[in-house]
Amino acid sequence: MAYSSPTQDFVALSDLHPNLARPNVIGVVIGKTDVRGFPDRKNVGSERYTFSFTIRDSPTYFINVSSWGREEYIRSLSESFRVGDCVTIENPLVQSKETEREEKFSPVTPSCYKLLLSENHSVVKTSSCYEMDTALLSLLHLPVKDPQDYYSLGDIVANGQSLNGRILNVLAAVMSVGEPKYFLTSDKRKGQRCEVKLYDETEMSFPIICWDNESIQLAQSWVPRETVIFASDVRINFDKFRNCMTATVISKTIITTNPETAEANVLFSFIKDSAQAGALRDKMEEQSKEPLNLETIADVYTVEQLKEKALQSDEKLEPVYGIIYGYISTLDIDDNPSKVIRNRCSMCRFVVNEVSNMCTFCSDVSADSRSTFASFDILVNLTDHTGTLRSCYLSEAVAEETLGCTVQEFLTLAEDKKTTLKWQLLLERSKIYFKVTLSPSWRTGLKVNLLSCKLAAPREASQSLLGKETGSKRP
Repeated sequence: MAYSSPTQDFVALSDLHPNLARPNVIGVVIGKTDVRGFPDRKNVGSERYTFSFTIRDSPTYFINVSSWGREEYIRSLSESFRVGDCVTIENPLVQSKETEREEKFSPVTPSCYKLLLSENHSVVKTSSCYEMDTALLSLLHLPVKDPQDYYSLGDIVANGQSLNGRILNVLAAVMSVGEPKYFLTSDKRKGQRCEVKLYDETEMSFPIICWDNESIQLAQSWVPRETVIFASDVRINFDKFRNCMTATVISKTIITTNPETAEANVLFSFIKDSAQAGALRDKMEEQSKEPLNLETIADVYTVEQLKEKALQSDEKLEPVYGIIYGYISTLDIDDNPSKVIRNRCSMCRFVVNEVSNMCTFCSDVSADSRSTFASFDILVNLTDHTGTLRSCYLSEAVAEETLGCTVQEFLTLAEDKKTTLKWQLLLERSKIYFKVTLSPSWRTGLKVNLLSCKLAAPREASQSLLGKETGSKRP
């Protein structure tokens, strides 16, 4: 298949060969590495820089592309596109690849060749796939390996250390996406790390680690409990510290997000069913408990301590109750009312469908018995001197107490009154009681419910700062 445009013709990747003069190719980027520097043997004391990526133009054909050169050129070129972008490449050099040596560190491709970009002769342009050929977009959802050739997470756990160091394919759903962690290596280079928890029908928590910026950015686009990935050629390791198996994204890895395969469709059905069942179970368990006495909550945390506690929990974290002396840093109550107030089912108190105004979980109850009520449903950010907890849940009676008005009273307020109310709370040091649970359906992986939020007494807040770093009890 060859592509054409009003100004130039593109050679299909499968038709490339070294004797082809000045070819132009087009493809969608399905994999990409970070920029790396290496000592320049010809110029002692200086470095050459490189990065590589993989493009695809048909269901059966894809090829690796590399570029070497000055740091400014390589970084600028790398930053001009991401995985999922459509690129056109003018005048690349077509070279035969050394299969055994190169595929040890690069994605395995069906091509006998590779493309090399030259700063002086080659041009890479990012273009809309819609402008070129919509068929290219569909290639983003086709795995580069046989869709049936993968290990279930349960198989990996069951085989244990016998798989240590092996390169395998994995099909799994995304349970949670951790926040990127940044650090300096021993040689003063910047590094990063992001941990994603996966699950499937056989295993409910399996970590996959991203060490490069490209895969971390891709992971940040995944929606927990809604995204399925097919990760080809990930490295499996046994983590001695945590005593569990893990997967690692390496330079050979190509990750297909939401693959369109029969196997992925089965997994999509599983996560949909389990998400609905889990949401209803959690809601019923929450309602069956006795009302919480805030006087029983004494542990004081910083945002950083809370995140660390959750990170070390390995998905077995019991609900954590505590106090944070911080402030609300985001409170969009003077925006669209639909972002602040939602309708809930009067029977199970679950948020009902916005379009039908019907409860998903009480659909078997007669229509005459169903009713809904308006309730605050606000997402806020909490911040202290150590960081920010995003998308925290301020709802129902706690929201009414915090705002000092009922839903009905709030709806009658003029816009300027809502803004005034907002600034009475925003960025003011507060004493915040909270409950934290691990929640794969939450973007951050943590569901933070505010149990109380009131302005803190200055003396109490200042005392808390002296003891917070050690996880002190309430003064």
